Amino acid sequence: MLNTVLFDMGGTLEDIWYNDETITDVMAKVRAVLEREGLDPACSQEEFRERVLAGVKDYKRWSEGNMLEDKPENIWPNYYLKSFGFDREKLLPITEELANLWEITHYHRELRPGVKDMLEGLRRRGYRIGVISNNASLYNVFNVLEDYGIRDYMEDVTVSSITGYRKPHPEIFRISMRQMRCKPENCVYVGDTVSRDIIGSKRAGFGRAVQIWSHLSAQKDAGVEIAPNERPDVVIHGFDNFLSWLDGENPAMALA
Repeated sequence: MLNTVLFDMGGTLEDIWYNDETITDVMAKVRAVLEREGLDPACSQEEFRERVLAGVKDYKRWSEGNMLEDKPENIWPNYYLKSFGFDREKLLPITEELANLWEITHYHRELRPGVKDMLEGLRRRGYRIGVISNNASLYNVFNVLEDYGIRDYMEDVTVSSITGYRKPHPEIFRISMRQMRCKPENCVYVGDTVSRDIIGSKRAGFGRAVQIWSHLSAQKDAGVEIAPNERPDVVIHGFDNFLSWLDGENPAMALA
C-alpha cells in the first residue's frame, strides 16, 4: 500500500525559472560578496560573468555526468571561481553563503499554488511526507521550506550536497528511504523532470512516479531517451487534481 509521498523541490513544490535579469543580478551580488572579503576578480563585469558561467558549465558537466554532487567548499574554488585563482583559505568561509545566494538569486522561486492545501490533505489522509532535492547548497532547501511555512510537513529532507549523490542516481532515493524507514514500493515520488525525478525514482523501485510540469521541464529533459518502463505514471500541470488521482490509486487511504 502507498503510504509515503516524496517531492522534488525546485520546479515541483515551487515554481522556478531564470533569465538574463536574474543572471545579471546574481553576478553582481556574488562579486559584491567576494570584494567584501578582499577577493578582487580584477576584470570587467562582462568578463566576470563569462568566466563564472564557464565554471558553472564545467561543474554541471562533471556533476550531471557522474550523478554526484560536491559540497560548496569544493564547488566554488574548484569550478565556479577556479579561473580567478583566489586564495582558497579566504574563499572557504564564504562558499556556503555564495551557494545559497546563487540558489535564491540566479533562480526566481515561489511556492506553487495549492501546495499548502495539498500537503494538509496528505497529512489528513495519514501519508508520510518528505523531500529529495538536487541542490548545490547545504542549507538552501531547509531555509526555503521554512520561508514557505511548510517545513513542519516534512518528516525528512534529503539533499544532494549532503548525500553526495544527485538524482537520477538511485542511491539518493535509497538514502531518503533509509532515513524514513520506508519501502520503495510504498512510495510515490513527484518531480518535474523525467531525466532526474521519474527515471531515478523508477530505478529505485518506487511504487508510483508523478511528473508535474514546470517552466524548466522541457529544457532539463531535452534529448533524454525514455524507456517504456521509466515513463511517469501520470503527468499533471498543478496540484489541483493530485489528491483525487492519489485517492484513485490508493483508495485505502482516501478520506471517507
